[in-house]
Amino acid sequence: MSIQNTLEYIHRIKWLGSRPGLSRTKELLAKIGNPEKKLKFVHVAGTNGKGSVCAFIASVLQKAGYKTGLYTSPYINVFNERMRINGENIPDADLEKLTDFIRPYADSMADPPTEFEVITAIAFEYFYENECDVVVLEVGMGGELDSTNVIDTPECAVITSIGLDHTKQLGSTLSLVASAKAGIIKGGDVVSYESEGEAWEVIEKKCEKVGANLTCPDFSLIKNLKSDISGSSFDYKKHKGIKIPLAGTYQPKNCVTAVEALDVLAAKGYDISEETLLCGLAEVKWSGRFEILGKNPVFILDGGHNPHGLTAFADSMKTLFEGKKAVFIVGAMADKDIDGMFAKIVPFADVFYTVTPENDRALDAELLAQRICALGAEAKACGSFSDAVELALSRAGKDGIVAALGSLYFSSDIRKAYEKHVQNV
Repeated sequence: MSIQNTLEYIHRIKWLGSRPGLSRTKELLAKIGNPEKKLKFVHVAGTNGKGSVCAFIASVLQKAGYKTGLYTSPYINVFNERMRINGENIPDADLEKLTDFIRPYADSMADPPTEFEVITAIAFEYFYENECDVVVLEVGMGGELDSTNVIDTPECAVITSIGLDHTKQLGSTLSLVASAKAGIIKGGDVVSYESEGEAWEVIEKKCEKVGANLTCPDFSLIKNLKSDISGSSFDYKKHKGIKIPLAGTYQPKNCVTAVEALDVLAAKGYDISEETLLCGLAEVKWSGRFEILGKNPVFILDGGHNPHGLTAFADSMKTLFEGKKAVFIVGAMADKDIDGMFAKIVPFADVFYTVTPENDRALDAELLAQRICALGAEAKACGSFSDAVELALSRAGKDGIVAALGSLYFSSDIRKAYEKHVQNV
């Protein structure tokens, strides 16, 4: 198949929806020879920060000389981002070949796999055929019943910050959400961002039940912290002079969560020197998380898409742009907690320009504008991403701030519209 036909086939499975459970993934992987059983993994679950934590871990492992696979979702710019080796996206030719290989097995199943399950099988086969030393594996949703959880006990399981999201699938309390995330714990070594509260209690009990070794970062030991829109520098325990190029005041916590996991790997025999760790962290790349696309005005692209994530964004605004208000470009999925999300950033808003992301779950821009107006803010619906970007930049002026957030699914369109504006200026 051509790359266009390949992607059409993969996305055509979408109508099956999200159906929790491991049976279909196990059946499909068995048909192709169980590539996942021939790989080593760092398995990462959580509500927010898991993509950034994956990026930190993968960057250091690659710097240490390990052939490192990285599996993440959703993609920001192109589909091929979802599976990478040493920072390089899967080539179109490989994606075509592997989809052709897996397609007859998937099509023959009485209980057909979902889109995510097919993609996961393709990724495992890709990492196996390319002889990856280790794969950093991001959970799609939840943990226990996510298709990535077909793997055996990983080298390290990591659980990042937990908040309420996907409550229809995972439950309406932190304990229920944490229980789903803790499903990736099978024994071995575990690193948990959470170190107190009901989510922590669930994780601690699961570790005790399966005999896992639990480590938690101590955020009070982040010292000499300096942050601006170019990133942060700080010390943490024995690691002095950490520098990360990711903006957002939440990123130092994500970073030290990754550092704890890397220290676990080092204790298991992975050759990770202090120089390698510092260089890997300093060179990490991760799009769409408080990403600064421009500086006159400051233009921020952020993937925050739930109340927990937008609270973190608001904290960054308060710290990095004290007393300033931003012009927001926002879109959202209809199944999200709209009021809970945008109430977090109304105090930082001059105006909202709403758009409709290209997704069948998207909330219409007009309806989103009405919801935000009901929160006491000014909001105007836009017919296109280009219109929203042009209006926002004009309103902000050269010395202002524009922030685009609310959905990872519109990141690519926002980026393209902004780059088009820059080219035309």
